[in-house]
Amino acid sequence: MRRRLEPLRVRPFGRLLGSYTVNDLGDSIGVVALSILVYDRTESVAPTAGFFLIAKFLPALLATGLTAHLDRFGLRKTLPALYGIEAVVFSLLALLASGDRFFLPLVLLLGAVDGTLAITGRGLTRGAVGVLLLPRDLLSEGNALMNLGFAVSSVFGAALAGLLIAVFGLSAALLVDAASFAVIAVVLLVARDLPDPEHEDRTPWRERFVDGLEFARDFRPVRTLLIGQALVLICFTIVVPIEVIYAKESLGTTDAGFGILISSWGAGIVIGSLLYLWLKNRTGLAMILISSAAVGVAYLGMSQAGTLAVACAFSVLGGAGNGVQWVAVMTQLQEATPSEFQARMSGLLESLGAAVPGVGFLLGGGIVALGSPRTAFACAGIGILILVVLAAIMRPTRQTSTTTGKTIGRRLSRS
Repeated sequence: MRRRLEPLRVRPFGRLLGSYTVNDLGDSIGVVALSILVYDRTESVAPTAGFFLIAKFLPALLATGLTAHLDRFGLRKTLPALYGIEAVVFSLLALLASGDRFFLPLVLLLGAVDGTLAITGRGLTRGAVGVLLLPRDLLSEGNALMNLGFAVSSVFGAALAGLLIAVFGLSAALLVDAASFAVIAVVLLVARDLPDPEHEDRTPWRERFVDGLEFARDFRPVRTLLIGQALVLICFTIVVPIEVIYAKESLGTTDAGFGILISSWGAGIVIGSLLYLWLKNRTGLAMILISSAAVGVAYLGMSQAGTLAVACAFSVLGGAGNGVQWVAVMTQLQEATPSEFQARMSGLLESLGAAVPGVGFLLGGGIVALGSPRTAFACAGIGILILVVLAAIMRPTRQTSTTTGKTIGRRLSRS
């Protein structure tokens, strides 16, 4: 137990963990509140869908470049500034949500700004955790704690948003979100031990951005992880837009049953995060393959489930695999990446996690249009298991990977 909590003794990991969790919690609350705001004020599906596109997909394209620009500066400057700007953004959104001040283009613009800052903040934080804990051989333990915070905020963020909106209203919920970002900005601002770069890098951000992409392209283990994770995320998210149809038409359950089904996946994520925290061997490709396969098996089981209880049991299994898989991929990526590229590679993975699901959503809708929700679950499960087999065949050796990664990093740094 002491070993698993050892990262909390390393300053300033606790502050980074808290800021990362608050960032994700605020992002979850903001997405729910703003989607409700846009739909209530426009009474149209198209603007609401446009909000998700602008607030999720567009920031994924912008955040990688912003991360490449900011990771050359000290975190004591960048992270408080990012969270302070997010506090201002949510304060403006709270103002737009009150009375007759609603203006859709400005809401969409602020949503895009917030999404970009949120992804950038997560990438910089993950990069700092890698630099801080990897030399101490505590990276997997630290990532396990980070993933637990992420799981809790993801599972309860939407529920907290609904509670705040129901009790206090949209504007108040957005103001609470703004206050949380302001508090974490102050906490980080007074921290004197946040990691700083070893030397000042005056390279233009475009060159740093291109260097990061070249490293990801030229270094096979990183390239394989990023491409593989992107493909897996497409399969993971095929079922997301059709879960309500699956629950009501395929399982014949009620709105309450649909809520139970969604909650069972969230419960699985928390279980998986706790399981990862307690596992002795939490690194390596085997962990990624096993957890991904668990999601694939869960989807196949849900495609054949005849009752809500059976579907929920498989949903818990899938959620547990989901809770392990992301942190296992992040840990493997950080272990393979030299320190100077930590933030850029973490940011790139975070951006993929925000952008790629859009492809899965489109595929899920198309498969249901041609078949049924059960067909979508079966296709997703089969796709995941095929990717697991291919990844097992293509696995690189760890020693060669580490050496090559450092060589490529030094070459790009000199150029």
